Amino acid sequence: MLKIIFFFLTITTAAYAQISGCNDPKAENYNSKATFNDGSCSYKDLKLKPEYSVRLSDSIKETSGLIAFDNLFWTHNDDHDQTIYGLDSLGKIKRKIILNDIKNNDWEEISQDDSHIYIGDFGNNYSGNRSDLKIFKIEKKSFLEENPKIETISFSYEDQKDFSASKPNKTDFDCEAFIVLKDSIYLFTKQWKSSKTNIYVLSNQAGKQIAKLKATLDTQGLVTCATFLENKKLIILCGYTKIGKPFLYLLYDFKNEDFLSGNKRRIDLKLSFHQIEGIATKDGLHYFLTNENLVRKPIINVLQQIHYFDLSAVLDLYLQK
Repeated sequence: MLKIIFFFLTITTAAYAQISGCNDPKAENYNSKATFNDGSCSYKDLKLKPEYSVRLSDSIKETSGLIAFDNLFWTHNDDHDQTIYGLDSLGKIKRKIILNDIKNNDWEEISQDDSHIYIGDFGNNYSGNRSDLKIFKIEKKSFLEENPKIETISFSYEDQKDFSASKPNKTDFDCEAFIVLKDSIYLFTKQWKSSKTNIYVLSNQAGKQIAKLKATLDTQGLVTCATFLENKKLIILCGYTKIGKPFLYLLYDFKNEDFLSGNKRRIDLKLSFHQIEGIATKDGLHYFLTNENLVRKPIINVLQQIHYFDLSAVLDLYLQK
């Protein structure tokens, strides 16, 4: 009987010790007594400007993804070109690796895990009815040796039933951002109608896969890129609104694979009419973003660039925990 009483007292004490609320000191509604983050944090509006911006080579006018590994930033174009370009932090091309064995229909993103890089050939904005969506999985060691071992992951969306052609930039089944976690790939779609993103999950194994709908996030803009630090539980999405205003969307301090259970913060970037397409970080504090060349004469003439942002003021306390 004493053991039973002790057990219930222990459970009751633990329950009272767990105080849910916003435990991010950077938030407006921070609760210093909160021991359990319930995802309720709200933040002041914030606009960030780059520490610097540098023009990229004309070889990568359509830079559409970015990752950091082997002391370089790797990017690619989104049409025809089969080259992966290795850049330094000032955007200068230091290395080129050509993937002759695969075709570039619409490469919109590059991601990675410890052993592989992944290239998303899943751009689908023209008519929204592609039936050949795929992700290429490339062993890093063989990639760096310029003898890449490439596997193909083909997939379809579980909830796409209608494959009739839509008008350009009208579909909700376009995608330009994804991350890799353990044995799964998580897609963040670019929803042209609602300016939200659907999160889908599929296996990272070669062969045919079904992308299963996991959640929806109202990003108030078109998501075009993502970067991920697994050990920090930190995802940064980026994109731009329908009127060309770039933004970041931070997801952090989440529980397991429930990316929306933690803190959610949207940050505007001081870059007018920039079609941001790539993002990468090495430490979670310092970020490099790339934008495509965007010309709409006579009003808009934005050259392809790499931008450096410091998010220390936003994430330093969280990453130090």
